[in-house]
Amino acid sequence: MELWLALVIAGVTLIVGIGAGFVAGGMHRKKVAEQEIGSAEQEAKRIISDAMKTAESKKKEAIIEGKDEVHRLRNEAEKDINERRKEVQRQERRLQQKEETLDKKLDNLEKKEEVVAGKLKDADKKLEEVETIKKSQFEMLERISGYSVEQAKNYLLEQLDGELAHEKSVKIMEYEQQLKDESDKKARNIISLAIQRLAADHVTEATVSVVALPNDEMKGRIIGREGRNIRAIETLTGCDLIIDDTPEAITLSCFEPVRREIARVALEKLISDGRIHPARIEEMVDKSRREVEATIKSAGEHAVIDAGVGSLHPELVKLLGRLRYRTSYGQNVLNHSLEVSYIAGMMATELGLDPAVAKRAGLLHDIGKALDHEMDGSHIELGVDVARKYKESDAVIHAIHAHHGDVEAKTIVACLVQAADAISAARPGARRENLENYIKRLEKLESVASSFEGVDNTFAIQAGREIRIMVKPEVVSDDKMAVLVRDICQKIESELEYPGHIKVHIIRESRAIDFAK
Repeated sequence: MELWLALVIAGVTLIVGIGAGFVAGGMHRKKVAEQEIGSAEQEAKRIISDAMKTAESKKKEAIIEGKDEVHRLRNEAEKDINERRKEVQRQERRLQQKEETLDKKLDNLEKKEEVVAGKLKDADKKLEEVETIKKSQFEMLERISGYSVEQAKNYLLEQLDGELAHEKSVKIMEYEQQLKDESDKKARNIISLAIQRLAADHVTEATVSVVALPNDEMKGRIIGREGRNIRAIETLTGCDLIIDDTPEAITLSCFEPVRREIARVALEKLISDGRIHPARIEEMVDKSRREVEATIKSAGEHAVIDAGVGSLHPELVKLLGRLRYRTSYGQNVLNHSLEVSYIAGMMATELGLDPAVAKRAGLLHDIGKALDHEMDGSHIELGVDVARKYKESDAVIHAIHAHHGDVEAKTIVACLVQAADAISAARPGARRENLENYIKRLEKLESVASSFEGVDNTFAIQAGREIRIMVKPEVVSDDKMAVLVRDICQKIESELEYPGHIKVHIIRESRAIDFAK
């Protein structure tokens, strides 16, 4: 019992101790908390005080900035108002000036209207006076003439009809004469145009060659990249290539038929070969030139055989072959020479003379025309020189010299050659003079350009509207080209007559060639 009681007392004591401990700890924590709360309240008061001070300073700054902005805006507004006020004042002054000007103009207009009204009144008065005078004059005329107004009018109309009939007849005669003059002029103009068109067509036919193409794509290959192939062909041959819309065809234009033939043969070879570039073009042009020279020789030999004149010097045979590509007034010179040879031989036979000399002289009478493209002098002088050079007989040389009447014909053979030449040239359709003049003009153009030092080759193209000049690079430098082209232009202007203008094109090319062995 005592033990249980002791345990109870001990438990109560323990509980009381524990409760006392909790109460003492709670009092201590309360005191600490109260202290912390007090310090926090002081810190909060300080923060609030600082915030109020900061807010007050910000407020003062904002008020000051607002006042400054208001002041600035007020100044800008006042400035804008002043400018607008000045502009309004200027507009008011301008309007006032315009009003004053209008008032002055109105005053002047009113004054002018008053003046015009006064003049109109004066004019009406003068018109009335004129009408009165006119009426009195008519009455006086009626009394003096004894005619009434209608009678005088009829009389004047009758007189006027007579005068008009005379004037009409005179005018009709004048118009008839003028019509006749204009008709003659128009007839001449029509005939001239017809002749000109015929000559132009013939020149075109005689100075161009047409090369057929397998297809139109070949035109682009012939032109080449940036035109280098066509430039190479034109430079090497002296011919102008005309590439237009004509399907599967290219036109070669050149007044010199040998050059045109070389260009035609070369172009056909290039088309057949298919390899078209500057080096191949140069090779084909050289090959074609050799072939044409062989053709020339063959043509000369055939002409000698056809004419039946025996043997000729080989150089004379070549010159005869060149005449195949030479025309005189539109007539082929080789055919013309053969005709003259035949006719002279027949006339010599009829006269009982030896036809061999007449045939020989007739065949060689125009031999100088094979050289007049390259040498100065008439074809007669050149023919005499070349015949004498290759040991032809005096009878043949004299016939060549006299066939155009430059010297008096002293032999029958010379007279026969003269007659045969005239017969061959005068037959209908044999010659056209305009073509010969055209070719002579181009030859003269080339000879003028060739007369300058350093010129190697000259080619007149584009119907004489352009000349291409190949110069020797070792003689003519790049600096001298500008001077040379100007000198050539001046000489062409002073010595030739031509329509339009001529383009002078100088080409200088340096080459170095060697062979790898």
